[in-house]
Amino acid sequence: MGESRAWAVGALCRAIADALQTRFNPVAVTGEISGFSRAASGHCYFSLKDADGQLRCAMFRRAAGLLDFQPRDGERVEVRGRLAVYEPRGDLQLVVEAMSRAGQGALFEQFLRLKARLEEEGLFETSRKRPVPVAARSIGVVTSPGAAALHDVVTALRRRAPHVPVVIAPSQVQGQAASGELVRALESLYARVEARAPGAPDVILLVRGGGSIEDLWAFNDERLARTIVRSPVPLISGVGHETDFTIADFCADVRAPTPTAAAEIAAQPLQAWLRAVELMEGRLIDAVSRRLDVQAQRLDRAAHRLGRPSALLVRQQVGLQHQGARLREAASRAISFERTRQDDMARRLPAAGALAVDRHRARLAQSQRGLALLDPALVLQRGYAWLADSAGKPVTQAASVRPGQPVVATLADGEVDLTVKARR
Repeated sequence: MGESRAWAVGALCRAIADALQTRFNPVAVTGEISGFSRAASGHCYFSLKDADGQLRCAMFRRAAGLLDFQPRDGERVEVRGRLAVYEPRGDLQLVVEAMSRAGQGALFEQFLRLKARLEEEGLFETSRKRPVPVAARSIGVVTSPGAAALHDVVTALRRRAPHVPVVIAPSQVQGQAASGELVRALESLYARVEARAPGAPDVILLVRGGGSIEDLWAFNDERLARTIVRSPVPLISGVGHETDFTIADFCADVRAPTPTAAAEIAAQPLQAWLRAVELMEGRLIDAVSRRLDVQAQRLDRAAHRLGRPSALLVRQQVGLQHQGARLREAASRAISFERTRQDDMARRLPAAGALAVDRHRARLAQSQRGLALLDPALVLQRGYAWLADSAGKPVTQAASVRPGQPVVATLADGEVDLTVKARR
């Protein structure tokens, strides 16, 4: 048997590429997008995967310009292209010439179902979200201690607000255990706030750098979402890049596009506070100066009055004389009025007295005439008699006497003794 041929690396790569071209191309593949990125050149790079494998893909600018949608991680697509070997690295890749949606990927579908359910429960309501405090006294940060996001946040906070303390609650931000650790890290900060412990944060940052949908999946956990909603202080979510969205973003009080942006939202620049202090100092100096000017003017006026007491005394004397003259004039008018009223009463009194006497005499005469009309003697003079029994009791009814009973009849000029003969 002869010696086997030794291939040059490049030649072998080209031979494999030729074999792929002959056997498979063109090819159509269905899978889920992962790690999608678009370079400054306009070329797109990503992987297609399913449960059994993963394939690197490249879509050059010409083909990418024909897309009618924005590919996203987790989205299920169908691509058409050709298999090739990227010879500088010996990597198998699919050069994509066309792409269309083939239904959303399983993770993305799970994300949408959870988002719809939590949104229906009201966890994303704008009305429950709180504004970030203007001047936080302490800032809590939940992230991985070794992550670039922590470095970005700390750098931004040190630059903008070096006087504000930062409390770090470490946690994994990727992997199966990450969501549980994130929950525990948040709860540790909540406990400090509720206990009013020294340095308890006024605002909390939940941050992580960018990645694929799988990398960010811990932030799509339902338990984490509910933990975020019950934060006792405003919570800012800065997860991934500007185009990345997670359930945590929708639950947070504020969503920042990047971890650095989250830090900038939480802390106003130190220079802004210094300018505000300078402005307040200037206003305070102006207010004190105006107050001193007013008091100085009052002092000058008081000193002017004290410097000429005789003028004040003269004014007071003139005022007293004026008041005395008015008082004497008023007293004179009152006395004159009273004298006039008394003279008038003196003139009117005799006539009023005579008139009153005449009225009383007329009333007396009328009363006498009425009394005379009631005199029994006048009645007896008209032929009537007054009957009384032997005891002097008046007899007013026939039934009150009996035959043979003596009665006395009083007439106008005397009395007559009578005896009752019969009663009718």
